[in-house]
Amino acid sequence: MILPDPRTAPGIARPASPPDDALLVRQVLAGESQSYAALVSKYQAGLYRYALGMVRDSDAAADLVQDAFVKAYTSLRSCQDPARFGAWLHRIVVNRCKDHLKSRRRQMVPLEEDTALAPESDGPARAADRGELLRSVERAMETLPASQREAFLLRHLEGRSYEEMAELLGTSVGALKMRVMRAREALQRSLAPLVEAP
Repeated sequence: MILPDPRTAPGIARPASPPDDALLVRQVLAGESQSYAALVSKYQAGLYRYALGMVRDSDAAADLVQDAFVKAYTSLRSCQDPARFGAWLHRIVVNRCKDHLKSRRRQMVPLEEDTALAPESDGPARAADRGELLRSVERAMETLPASQREAFLLRHLEGRSYEEMAELLGTSVGALKMRVMRAREALQRSLAPLVEAP
């Protein structure tokens, strides 16, 4: 099974209605492996964006998402509720990201500036300022506990509701609101010197 590269997947994937997922899962389990391609295309872009936000490395994020899809395919019979395939798959990606972060914690590498975020029309000073701000935000995100970072990314990058987040992560809305609030507070403290600088 060859999976497309999530870095080039079109659009922002959003979970489809549960009956669609359940039908596709049943088809895959019945031997119609081509139906898995529909599940991949449905979720790949959104999962890649999430993984990239967590691990801050495009190659690693792509590998983690690909690995999660392979794991989900080979373990599909263990998905107890095919209608909630998206939430089940998301938990696999969450666990892959957490394992990756644990394994690299001892050998942190400097964050690279994403030059695509700095328009070419900006002057050198403006581009340098934007690059420094980007690096500061990334460093601040790196300091957040994984549970706070994933909640913050789902809420503010993916635009998920707290109810969607609770379903995806298997926790309560109240706990997620607390994680997002603590993440915001930590980021504000980390970035305050930059904001207050003349």
